[in-house]
Amino acid sequence: MALTPSAVEELLVEQKDRVAIITLNRPERLNAISGSMLNELAAKMVEANKDPDIRCIILTGAGRGFCSGLDLVDVNNGGIGSGNRGSNRPRQLFDLRDAPITVMWSLDTPVICALNGAAAGYGMDITLLCDIRIAAKSAKMAAVTAKRNVVPESGGTWLLPKLIGWAKAAELYYRARTVDAEECLELGLVNTIVPDDELMETALQWAEEIADNAPLAVQTTKRMMRMGMEESYDTTVDHLMVHLSGLFQSDDFQEGVKAFLERRKPEFTGH
Repeated sequence: MALTPSAVEELLVEQKDRVAIITLNRPERLNAISGSMLNELAAKMVEANKDPDIRCIILTGAGRGFCSGLDLVDVNNGGIGSGNRGSNRPRQLFDLRDAPITVMWSLDTPVICALNGAAAGYGMDITLLCDIRIAAKSAKMAAVTAKRNVVPESGGTWLLPKLIGWAKAAELYYRARTVDAEECLELGLVNTIVPDDELMETALQWAEEIADNAPLAVQTTKRMMRMGMEESYDTTVDHLMVHLSGLFQSDDFQEGVKAFLERRKPEFTGH
């Protein structure tokens, strides 16, 4: 299968062998998220996740920024997140069932964020929803929602404390801090930092390494890690054994054992 082209110019979709590359494409607005981008990003994430030939997804931004958050111009014009002044009822309500923040959380296919510049607000939350974050030296994360009288609306208040702890998350949010790539690495917000011109090369290399492994095992591991964030240890182990029994019956398990005995690289099919 091959990924279908994006329906909007503000989002680019490319497939390189077993890797899908999704690019936020509004560089003149630092890739601020519009309504059409929200819908298409969710749709393309779902499409890539369902494609058996796609074993890893890379999410990045065009130009010098990753994503500056929700488009505040769109907000002022009655778009994303807009509301009637003096009223507690918003004009436009999100359907969170199909929103990128919900879709990305439920993906089984691994997602790598190639953080090419600043990520603020909604953009920062999207990075946190990725499994792995590779940062360019020029990258930064801006937890600045308190400067706009909003909250991290896309799961950040749930994700960030789990990633870096309550106290550090509180510091970033309450002080509305912007942290550069080096501090992001120190805090554990990114996995590694690379020169700007090596970002996509590194992201593709990591994605290809993931794609070389057994997709059923990788996706099941991700699912178990996600479930384990809300389950007890005993429950997680019980679920693990259920999944493991199915993996033992797979063709890829037989291929993995055979390749090990023959001292060669395995060729996994996802079956």
